[in-house]
Amino acid sequence: MKACWFFCFTTSPTLSKAIMKTRIVLSSAILTLLSACGGGGGGSSTEPEKPAGNDTLQIEHLGGGDATVNDVTVDAFSEHSENMDETGRIQKFNLGNDFFQNPWVAGSASTSSRDGLGGVFNNNACQDCHIRDGRGHAPNISATEDGSDFSSILFRAARANISSEDELLMLQSLQANVPDSSVGGQLQQDSVANVTAEASLGVSYQTSEVEFEDGFSVELRKPVWELTSNYAEQGYDFNTDTVFSARVAPQMIGLGLLALIPEVDLLQNEDIEDSNNDGVSGKANVVWSVANQNVTIGRFGWKAGQPSLVEQSAGAFVNDMGLTNQLHQQGNCMPHQADCLSTENGNGDSVSDYDYEVSDTILSAVGFYSAHLAVPARRDAYSDQVQRGKTLFNDAGCTACHTAQHTTEFSEDHPELSEQTIFPYTDMLLHDMGQSLADFDINNTPAADSVLVEFLANSHEWRTPPLWGLGLVKTVDPEATFLHDGRARTIMEAVLWHGGEAETAKQNILLFDANQRADFLAFLNDL
Repeated sequence: MKACWFFCFTTSPTLSKAIMKTRIVLSSAILTLLSACGGGGGGSSTEPEKPAGNDTLQIEHLGGGDATVNDVTVDAFSEHSENMDETGRIQKFNLGNDFFQNPWVAGSASTSSRDGLGGVFNNNACQDCHIRDGRGHAPNISATEDGSDFSSILFRAARANISSEDELLMLQSLQANVPDSSVGGQLQQDSVANVTAEASLGVSYQTSEVEFEDGFSVELRKPVWELTSNYAEQGYDFNTDTVFSARVAPQMIGLGLLALIPEVDLLQNEDIEDSNNDGVSGKANVVWSVANQNVTIGRFGWKAGQPSLVEQSAGAFVNDMGLTNQLHQQGNCMPHQADCLSTENGNGDSVSDYDYEVSDTILSAVGFYSAHLAVPARRDAYSDQVQRGKTLFNDAGCTACHTAQHTTEFSEDHPELSEQTIFPYTDMLLHDMGQSLADFDINNTPAADSVLVEFLANSHEWRTPPLWGLGLVKTVDPEATFLHDGRARTIMEAVLWHGGEAETAKQNILLFDANQRADFLAFLNDL
């Protein structure tokens, strides 16, 4: 299969789309001609020289298959699927973008379609956490920043000492966890006027160094979180057994493609008992679907706690922004938060009456938008250096979790994403990443790996994040950071925090010399 990466977009957008749709059937001669042009989508490049005789390798730069876009600018994560050309579907994407990007307000008759924010919340716009649809960041501490920016990170809260009945419900995937009795399942550090925010947040960092075999060292940054309940004086402090989980907003690209990886393909990579003795024992999180009222595989969120993008969006609306919707018709105020409970709701709009704040149309549009944020094409996938880096990545054992290739199944609702060969570099499974990356108690002590915090996911387990778009993360937002809690400032720093099931792979990487490190990072930065 042949595929063209960048084209000369000197014609109309409609014609450019048509050219892109025919890319896989173009002859080699046309490919050569087109590769001499400057690229579209905000960047410029030439068609990568591909190895002959291997169809899979020849489409490797198209991480999202036919939905892949050509954009290397600050907007690289904000384009819709390249093969989407139906006007009505583009309009739905744009509607979702509008409600994802613009802020919601407190209950107000004058803004009927986007009111009802809070009383307590983490942020008032999805885009302010997922900055330009990319990753968020941990609070920075520098000469100009004091570590108080918690705008794109949140903290989940779950009890460790639970009853046998609650534990059974979690093991049966009928209940996510037992929330903290002071703040519920998530800390909200902001609030509307005249309402007390749930918590005050702070952070400091401890640094250490990890050394490669040749003496090259990398500084690691460990967060020390400072979490204070604003209800403690009223007798509602955090429970002493509460386990906290720091979560930075992840990038949004390619989510609809991940949703269409067949469940059987994901489950066949499970090895819960590590039967092959390779030290890697991935497992799927099994969760409760609010929409379908059944137990199913989890795919989204840092611990794969949500089964679909609509449910992920609905959960974010209520937990992150205090906005009720068809799947969550009760707000996030706790019984002792009288000021929060008394805030004006935003139920219904100027056209329809309904008993929640996010209309079904808006929820559906945001889910559609989330599904169709496209993966950018790779820039230099077939260069010698990047291919050497790929070999090092494979040989180190990274692909035991970061599975390179999948094929999506057919979906009538998402034809653009159907039956695509994709390269996300994830197995979508939970893996134990070791004590250093574990969830923690109020004293920043790692929780035991016996503590379940989100359905079947324990305090040490994280879903393998996809790596596509990795090299453009800092282009989209220079402040973006890596890992679930944003502690890593660079890709290599993130790699060197790996432990648990990834410890062997990390030790292999620590043997790299300067040239191998450069090749390895060239590969990761090309994704």
